[in-house]
Amino acid sequence: MTATINTTDPAEIAKFEAMAAEWWDPQGKFKPLHMLNPCRLDYICSQIAAEFDRDLAGERPFAGLRILDIGCGGGLLCEPMARLGAEVVGVDAAAGNIPVAATHAQQSGLEIDYRHGTAEALVDEGERFDVVLNMEVVEHVADPLAYLTACHDLLKPGGLMVCSTINRNPKSFAMAIVGAEWVMRWLPKGTHDWAKFITPDELFDLIARAGLEPVDRKGFVFNPVTWQWRLSARDLSVNYVTASTRAA
Repeated sequence: MTATINTTDPAEIAKFEAMAAEWWDPQGKFKPLHMLNPCRLDYICSQIAAEFDRDLAGERPFAGLRILDIGCGGGLLCEPMARLGAEVVGVDAAAGNIPVAATHAQQSGLEIDYRHGTAEALVDEGERFDVVLNMEVVEHVADPLAYLTACHDLLKPGGLMVCSTINRNPKSFAMAIVGAEWVMRWLPKGTHDWAKFITPDELFDLIARAGLEPVDRKGFVFNPVTWQWRLSARDLSVNYVTASTRAA
């Protein structure tokens, strides 16, 4: 069966192509992601461990799990997942990200299957995964429902999707666009389009319509005093993350 829709947005891909070489520079254009990454990893690891009954104190707790990072960028999440023992596939629609990610993995002594492609192409190839990491991607695609449906199709029965994005409200405009792009200049102007941001209720509805069961959501909250991120069960006003499962 051939996919009938391609949810990628060429203009969005071009933005990240232009920044590809800076993925592993913690002071570069991806500084916000480097700062957020420990918090993201805490959530991802706890959700995977709970869903698949894994002990994070073990040496390779995710051994035997096949994990897809869709929109993998330079591999900031792929590498920790590989170190935890998972079989990792990293896919990105921006071709320039793939050699950056592959080179860094090789330098780090990690085996990660990096590919230039899309979620829809993976569905057509018959790929299936225990876990799909879908982090900060859904706000960049042309058709969120079709994209999330492809993510559903990529999950094995009983599989887990972790999906993060940015809320749509005046605070998120002030923080994610005015603050991050205009004032702090952490990201180039135009990296985000506020109109494409998605509220938590909207995302839960899209996830359910895609055939998945939403089971959790948390906020990522930035403390400007300590310059650190933390998880919050109540504050989903800007960055937030969700977990959902495919029925067994």
